[in-house]
Amino acid sequence: MVRSPPRSPCPQLMSRRWMSSVSSEESSSSGELGADGRESGQISVLLIGMVSIALLLILGVVGATSVQLSRIHLLDAADAAALAAADTVDTDSLYEHGLGEGIPLTSAGVTQAAGDHLSRQPLPDRLNSWAIAPGTGTPDARTAVVRLQGEAQIPVISTILRSLGGSVSITVESRARSELD
Repeated sequence: MVRSPPRSPCPQLMSRRWMSSVSSEESSSSGELGADGRESGQISVLLIGMVSIALLLILGVVGATSVQLSRIHLLDAADAAALAAADTVDTDSLYEHGLGEGIPLTSAGVTQAAGDHLSRQPLPDRLNSWAIAPGTGTPDARTAVVRLQGEAQIPVISTILRSLGGSVSITVESRARSELD
């Protein structure tokens, strides 16, 4: 509702009073008023919320990137271990059946060769631990399958997860085969 200013001997003074009364009525319906008649909202609450959301997003992106890099390091180690395991020869099978189509492998030999290879390699920076996982061996006596499981080290998040009793575990699988030409 728009009010017209009352007639007075000094129209400029009355006009200012009328404008201040209209603006204070409008602002009192939209927020708190301070002592000077202006809104006194709390921008700091909004800023704290925005900064918290931004930090959570940054930590999430850093965590996801770190897990992906840890997975790549673990996959590199599994590839190298599978290649080393594919080059091992089961001498009993070799002397009993000959070479045939490829180098004969056993699951125990693949597991042993992969373990030996990993014991000689340094643990990558982004991993807390690694181990040979179940499923390592050979399905057809020609292909070496190496499964590795490792615990990823994530900046800031790993310490929080450990205090809660958890961690980020990654499992990868790599296959290698030695063919004879």
